[in-house]
Amino acid sequence: MRYPIHFAITLSLTSVSAFAEIRATDCAQAAKYSESKRGVSMLVMQNGRTIFEHYANGGSTGGRWPIFSGTKSFWGMAALAAAHDGLLKLDDLVADTITEWKSDPRKSRITIRQLLNQTDGIEGASFLQHASIRDRNTMANRLPTLAEPGASFIYGPSHLQIFSELLRRKLGGRSTIAYFEGHVSDRLGLGRLNYKKDARGNPLPATGFELTAREWARLGELILGNGNYRWRQIVPANLLREALAGSQANPSYGLTFWLNSQAANGREADLERMLDLPWQNVQWNSVCICKDAPADMVVALGSHYQRLFIIPSLKAIIVRQGSEAKFSDAHFLRLVLGREG
Repeated sequence: MRYPIHFAITLSLTSVSAFAEIRATDCAQAAKYSESKRGVSMLVMQNGRTIFEHYANGGSTGGRWPIFSGTKSFWGMAALAAAHDGLLKLDDLVADTITEWKSDPRKSRITIRQLLNQTDGIEGASFLQHASIRDRNTMANRLPTLAEPGASFIYGPSHLQIFSELLRRKLGGRSTIAYFEGHVSDRLGLGRLNYKKDARGNPLPATGFELTAREWARLGELILGNGNYRWRQIVPANLLREALAGSQANPSYGLTFWLNSQAANGREADLERMLDLPWQNVQWNSVCICKDAPADMVVALGSHYQRLFIIPSLKAIIVRQGSEAKFSDAHFLRLVLGREG
């Protein structure tokens, strides 16, 4: 079961105050808070123009910064591009391509969609990020399942690593990195990306990119453009909606994006702390990022509070980057939106 975000419905239900213009004075208060929590950059765009930009603690306009798991959302766009090209369908069985899974009673039922929303039941396997691993794809394909497909949300790098192998096979051995660059990063004007390749040349889709705040904001422009970036289509709007739909196991996570769709009746949570808990102990129902932010907010999220907040109903993009420190997404967003105090 999927829970799509229908922007038109959300717009009609969101209070009038949700459409207010974001004010630079409110952004300055948010920047002060972010800087006190070791923030290095903050960028706010609305209606296609930059309304606030701030750098501190060594950050700068041209300084790239690790976005960690924010990398995942770019590879999510590559998956949608592959679907648009006819290489795959999101509800295809992975075992139709990774045929060694056909004899496994659980893996034989896993879909590509479940890889992308991390509900395939496979071990998260954070160790796949270690640089010493020679062939991450093979190691990921052999990981055990810990739950029935679709039943649980288990966060980790394994799922996109398996997708990388699936895409490699769909491409007939052609480079997955070349496909990603041709269909996503080059079209966004992003170069010199760190793919953290293993000895066999496999990328690590779960993490690795370093971007400036302005560069990361381009992904937000793509979302606000319904799959178009500066008048060039990267993914069709109907496929993009697929990325912004939660699952039964985790309504707050789509296909590599976090969602604020449960804001109306949800409980605010520190997602990074939740992800540090054993997956069996986490309940994702009724979880939201910020109760006072619009329910249509979409987030690309990286460790140590790297954030790309995208709010379609406000036509707004908010980038926050920084070093590890205790930080509240909800408090930060309330400051930006003028709803704190």
